[in-house]
Amino acid sequence: MTQFDIIVIGAGPAGCAAATWAAKQGRSVALVDKASFPRSKLCGGLFTERSRKYYRDIFGQDVDLSRAVTRTELSLFHDGQLLAELKDVPPLHLTMRLDLDATMFAHALAAGVEDFSGCAISKLTDTTVFFRDGRHIYAPILIGADGVNSVVAKQLFGAAFDVATIGFGLEIEAPPETQNPIEHPLRIDFAAAEWGYGWSFPKTASTTVGVGGLRAANPDMKAHLQHYLNTLGLSKDTLTIKGHHLPFGDFRARPGRANILLAGDAAGLVDPITGEGIAFALKSGQIAAQAACEALAADAPSTALKRYIFGLKELHKNLRIARILRRIIFAPLWQKALIGSFKRSGTVRTMYMRLLAGQVEYPEVALRVVGRIPHYLMNALRRTP
Repeated sequence: MTQFDIIVIGAGPAGCAAATWAAKQGRSVALVDKASFPRSKLCGGLFTERSRKYYRDIFGQDVDLSRAVTRTELSLFHDGQLLAELKDVPPLHLTMRLDLDATMFAHALAAGVEDFSGCAISKLTDTTVFFRDGRHIYAPILIGADGVNSVVAKQLFGAAFDVATIGFGLEIEAPPETQNPIEHPLRIDFAAAEWGYGWSFPKTASTTVGVGGLRAANPDMKAHLQHYLNTLGLSKDTLTIKGHHLPFGDFRARPGRANILLAGDAAGLVDPITGEGIAFALKSGQIAAQAACEALAADAPSTALKRYIFGLKELHKNLRIARILRRIIFAPLWQKALIGSFKRSGTVRTMYMRLLAGQVEYPEVALRVVGRIPHYLMNALRRTP
């Protein structure tokens, strides 16, 4: 058995951020992932300037965007009808997770993290990871950053997520011959799914097209995807459809237990309105690693969760407010009034643009939305028979 200070399970953005941050503080870190890198990852790949800031802070260098598509224009639709074409949007970078994750994984290894990629886990305890090949490694602190289907969360709570509140999405990669990414805009469609939206994200070699929303409200997500593809003039007959659960604002208030921490999607840290998760993954990985290092320095590994929750205070505050706002933004009662405001008000459009780009926090958004609720309510009442 090999002993480390920290074992990080999952080598996506949250895991690589955690492993790198801890290693830079002199801690011995094992980074475990069942996949070998580079590997594909189902994701829209939206990388904001907020993500870029966190990336620089954690890895000590700027992200390589040479293979990303950067857009400063955004088209918004509702039920197939154009709402707004936003110009001069803060840069939105559309990345391929194959490239992005492989680069972050390389950063972690360069920081001195030990590579346990391509290693399938057979069993977990609170301090030990057992691999299917018979090896096992030990650490006083574990960080689970292994996504929405987290094996660490299952170990802790018996299930990775609550089926009643989880989101679900379907995606396809449209090749250039069917949807030229250069010619098509970055596009978001409200109401493409119930309590959710659709997206068309142009990449260097394909366009990622998908729909997602609350799973319970969308028993037939395939039908929503088909309707959305029809709207875009695409046929799914020759395209591979991939599905994945989305921790759509259903974050864990206590993301772990004592010496075991959950970060990124494993902790449900995804924006419940925009669906953006890379920024929260990076930041939560950094906070988890810092909490782990502080707990180890105090010779008190069991205090890691308490320290982590304190570090997540502001992030959790934002997500709680966002979860409340989602009931206004996506609820059928408010849809027409909200869409009307979107068409008429440049302030509303700018606020959404800044929110998507990571330039505004939810407390400020909440103040703006609450101030408009009487207007939404009066419009809703006028339409009531």
